[in-house]
Amino acid sequence: MNFTNNPIYILAVLCLMIILSVYAGKTKFGKKFGAALLVILFTAVIANLGIIPSSSNSIPLYDGIFTYVAPISIFYLLLNVNLTSIKRAGLPMIGLFLIGSLATTLGILLSWMLLKPEAVLGENGKVIAGMLTGTYTGGSVNFNAVAIEYDFQKKGVLYAGTIAVDNVVTTLWIIATLTLPAFLRTFWKDKTSLKSTVKETDEKRPEDENLNLHSLMWLLFLGLAAYFISDSLKAVIPQIPSILTLSTIGILLAQTKFVANLKGSHNLGLYLVFLFLAVIGAYCEISAVTELKDVGITLLLFAGLAVLFHGLIVVLLGGLVYRDWEMVAIVSQANVGGGATAIALAETFNRKELVLPAILVGTLGTALGTYLGFLVVYML
Repeated sequence: MNFTNNPIYILAVLCLMIILSVYAGKTKFGKKFGAALLVILFTAVIANLGIIPSSSNSIPLYDGIFTYVAPISIFYLLLNVNLTSIKRAGLPMIGLFLIGSLATTLGILLSWMLLKPEAVLGENGKVIAGMLTGTYTGGSVNFNAVAIEYDFQKKGVLYAGTIAVDNVVTTLWIIATLTLPAFLRTFWKDKTSLKSTVKETDEKRPEDENLNLHSLMWLLFLGLAAYFISDSLKAVIPQIPSILTLSTIGILLAQTKFVANLKGSHNLGLYLVFLFLAVIGAYCEISAVTELKDVGITLLLFAGLAVLFHGLIVVLLGGLVYRDWEMVAIVSQANVGGGATAIALAETFNRKELVLPAILVGTLGTALGTYLGFLVVYML
C-alpha cells in the first residue's frame, strides 16, 4: 500500500517532524540551528528518502498549506504587536530602532547597487531583497510575508538556501554586536548610559500563555475571516498584496482589548509557521542543490554586505545621537536577529533595564518589516 499519496499520513509525518525539531532545538547542539531550520532539514531528509512527496511530485496538501496556513500563521503572530506599549521602551530605544530599520533598508539598496545580484539571481533577486529587508527589520514573520506574496516558498532549494544564509549572517552579527561596545569604546567613549525608564517586570511573554477553548474558537474565526477579507480585497484591487492587508488587519486587531486578552495566539501562529516550514523542507530536493553554487555565494555576499552597511549606519548615527554602545548593539541585534537575541545581548551586558524595551522594539520591527520589505521590492 502506497502511503505517500495519503494526505493524512503526510500531515501526520509533518507534525512528527515538528515535534522532533522542537525537542532537538532544545539540545546543546540543536540550539546552534534553531527549531525552524531543523524542521526544514528533517523534512528535506525524509522527502529525499521518498518517505513523503517532494517538489517534483507535490500534492494538493502542500499547496493548501502554502495558500492558507502560511499567511494565517503570520496573522496570528501579529496579534502580539501592542503599539501602545512600545512607547514604554523609551525614546532612545525607539529612536535607535527606527534608525536601525532605516539602516537596514539603505544597506539592502546599497548592497544591491554594488553587487548587482540580479545578474545571478534574476527576477528572484528583488523578492530576496524584500525578504531580507523584512527579516533584518523585524524577523522571520516579515521574511515569510514577502515570500508568500510572490510564491517564493515554492522555490524549495533557493528558499531554504536563503534561510541558511540568513542564519549564517545573523550568527556572525550576534558575535559582532557582542564585541562592538568594547571595540568602539577604545576610540569613541560612551556618553552617560541612557537608562530606560522601564523597570524589570514579571510580565508574561506571549509564548508563555496557554491556549484555552475560548481563545481558540475566537482565534480560528478571526484568522479565517481576516484571510477571507484580504483575499476578497485583492480580487477587487489586485495592486494591494493580500498579505499586506492581512498583516494590517492583524496589527489593528491587536490594539483592541478583546483580542489582546486572547491567549495562545503566539503558540498557534508559531506551530503553523513550523508546519509551513516543514513543507519548505519537503520541497528541497538534493538533485536541485547544484543550482545553488554561484547563487549561494551571491546570497551570502549580498546579505552580509547589507548587514555590514546596516551596522556602519547604526554605529555612525547612534554614536552621534546617543552613544550608549551597549544600547546601540542591542537595538541593532533586535533589527537583525529579532527580540530573542536582543534579550540575550541585554542579559550578557547586564543591562536588565533594557530587556523589556528589547522585546517592545522587537514588536515594532514586526509591524514595520513587511511594509519596508514590499517597499524595497517595488523600488527595485
